[in-house]
Amino acid sequence: MYVRQSGPAGSRGPSRTPHLLEMNRTALRICVLLLAGLGRAAAGQEHDHNDENAPHSQERGPSDSHWSYEDPGQWAKHFPACAGNMQSPININTETTIFSPQLRPIQLSGYSLPASQMLALKNNGHTVVLKLPESLAIVGGYAQQYRAVQLHLHWGSPSEPGSEHTVDHKRFAGELHVVHYNTKYENFKAAVTQPDGLAVLGVFLEVGPRENPYYQQILKHLHSIQGEDDEVFVPGFNIAGLLPDNLHLYFHYNGSLTTPPCLESVKWTVFNQTVMLSKEQMNILVSSLQTDDNRLLMNNFRQDQSLHRRWVLASFEPSSSRERQVPAAGHTSSFHAGKHAGCWLCVSCHQPGTIPPPTNLLSFLGSQGMCWLCFSGCSLPSRCWLSCSTSTRTAARMHGK
Repeated sequence: MYVRQSGPAGSRGPSRTPHLLEMNRTALRICVLLLAGLGRAAAGQEHDHNDENAPHSQERGPSDSHWSYEDPGQWAKHFPACAGNMQSPININTETTIFSPQLRPIQLSGYSLPASQMLALKNNGHTVVLKLPESLAIVGGYAQQYRAVQLHLHWGSPSEPGSEHTVDHKRFAGELHVVHYNTKYENFKAAVTQPDGLAVLGVFLEVGPRENPYYQQILKHLHSIQGEDDEVFVPGFNIAGLLPDNLHLYFHYNGSLTTPPCLESVKWTVFNQTVMLSKEQMNILVSSLQTDDNRLLMNNFRQDQSLHRRWVLASFEPSSSRERQVPAAGHTSSFHAGKHAGCWLCVSCHQPGTIPPPTNLLSFLGSQGMCWLCFSGCSLPSRCWLSCSTSTRTAARMHGK
């Protein structure tokens, strides 16, 4: 068993060492006693998601269109998962995100497509969807490889922003989602019901001073798919150009599809760096498509959902305040999380360098007061890593405050 210890500067004094060792011994005893039980619980959680009768979606909802953004409160009546405790999108509170050095840069393969490879672009009545070949894949940053399925966009109106996720309750102009499924499953349909089945890359869109040539490859065809179910084939292009330049900095959490059936099978990566479109391009996006009743397709975003006991990880060290960095050239900008604190112990049964599974929390009374012990997933009682830190606000947030 590998034990990693860390603490704030100045915490190495001899008066604190016995307390830390006592906390470690307590955590290790709990780890040994409960690891097998957590494995059974995690296996049971996988079974809960594996509903053979669940409707399948590619983050766009069922084809019969029996749901609407106008009344999301009704979604759970027909799609019970929409009332679950691991729903998306969420508000990312940068004051309480947790820096995780185990999160590695997202690495992509096959994202540059030749113009000779034609792609289907469709208005499905809820958004614009670009179908992607499975040769596109996430090959780094996740524990498994994920193959691409499609990408789509969310937006607001000419006067209001429409991203799905928010950062410190700030909503951005729009949001891109690139949907992938786990290659350990046969196909998307098999993966969508599994807790590690999907990986979605989320990109915030903002209005900038110049046209974005990559998004233009999609936007210039919207006039051809104004009606629901209209479809056109467009030349392939560099799909990676739709993403931020920096794929090292991102937030991660476990969540769901943001549209019915809202299955809780998504490992979300929301990039720290935003992508900019021109004002004219954003106007085209929000004013070109129509719904099934010939109304303008606008405000196709879901409000943020309760975090419950989930934690949001950041792949980068938080800074003392939220800062904006706008590059002199290009189509991206970035923001940074605020400092966090907390007193917590974390026991994880996933390999370092991979994204953690869902977390279970336990509390115990340590020598320095109440602390929280969080166990990550553990469907197999393999090896156990223990990380120790000292602060109070993180612990309160992880306990659902």
